[in-house]
Amino acid sequence: MNAEQVEHQEIKANQRKKMILLIIGVIFIGANLRAPLTSVGPLVASIRDSLGMSNAAAGTITTVPLLAFACLSPFVPLLSRRFGTELVLLSSLIVLTAGILLRSLAGIGTLFFGTVLLGLSIAVCNVLLPSLIKHRFSGNLGVMTGIYSVSMNLCGAIASGISVPIASLAGFGWKGALGCWGILSFIALIIWIPQMRGREIPAGALGAEGRSKNSLLRSPLAWKVTLFMGLQSLIFYTVIAWLPEILQQKGLSSSTAGWMLSLMQFSVLPITFIVPIIAAKMKNQRVLAGLTALCFLIGIAGVLIGSAALTPLWVIMIGIAGGCAFSLAMMFFSLRTQHVHEAAALSGMAQSFGYLLAAFGPLVFGLLHDVTHGWTIPLFMLIAVSVLILIFGLGAGKAEQITTK
Repeated sequence: MNAEQVEHQEIKANQRKKMILLIIGVIFIGANLRAPLTSVGPLVASIRDSLGMSNAAAGTITTVPLLAFACLSPFVPLLSRRFGTELVLLSSLIVLTAGILLRSLAGIGTLFFGTVLLGLSIAVCNVLLPSLIKHRFSGNLGVMTGIYSVSMNLCGAIASGISVPIASLAGFGWKGALGCWGILSFIALIIWIPQMRGREIPAGALGAEGRSKNSLLRSPLAWKVTLFMGLQSLIFYTVIAWLPEILQQKGLSSSTAGWMLSLMQFSVLPITFIVPIIAAKMKNQRVLAGLTALCFLIGIAGVLIGSAALTPLWVIMIGIAGGCAFSLAMMFFSLRTQHVHEAAALSGMAQSFGYLLAAFGPLVFGLLHDVTHGWTIPLFMLIAVSVLILIFGLGAGKAEQITTK
């Protein structure tokens, strides 16, 4: 073997190593996108009692991150073009770790300030990961989207399940149960540092970014993707907030209702891996959008009027629909755009308006319950949202791309 062949093999080995490190980095970033949020729900009562908060104030702990998503998401593509995707992601992981630690300190002020910081950090990762995957894994969009989606949802489901057991350990409490997720974000930070070597230096074409954003706002297709993203998020966060109470009033114990919520989240996992791979191979994704809406309709209608004995089936259907909807939304950012920066811009637009819409879902659902003193009208609201998901999903699933001029 001559020197040239040896050098060629070394280059290929280094490229493989860099790609493996990148994949691991994407997995660990994905693992941090829901765990810091889903770990809060089971601990809200403990946090409220410990800090002497009202129910309304305690409820906003889960709403603040969604509002942070909505506020920052439109500006993330601008940061990426100015400083580069890799550096912006590294900075967001630093802020995420700081936010998790601050949230776990004593005091209402640090609780909310830390929550805002981690919400802003997750917003950055939410927007940039789809465009990073489009850029670095253009030949394996479906597989990589599936991998990071599974990582995100798996850790989110685990976090909601182990928060109370961790809090019950001596010396931990809710502060330790929330703060421990800083370990995961710090690991992701360390793993991501090698991506700073040899990274692409951005051109910083802010004018082009502005034109792209304005074109997206005038694009019917971009709005269909945005509304699909927002409406599926609305159902997810509404169900996460209210499903246990609904099931308890239908006769299930609090423990069983909690397990049903866990079952729903775990049923998401295989779907979020399989659907992106299937979607990437299809000419269009309209059939998948239709199946998504159908599963939502069956699951929600089952909770409303179905047999209580079939509750596991209803929540699995909702979980399958949620996993399919989220995966399709992530794929649309890549499939409906031509360039990496367009994908980031569409992701920013969809997640900004989408999470703003999602933030009001649990609130409106709860208000309808207070007004009607029942769950029928609120659940019919979700059925109506499922129909809208069908309409906008069929539009977003057409085999066309957004053109920005």
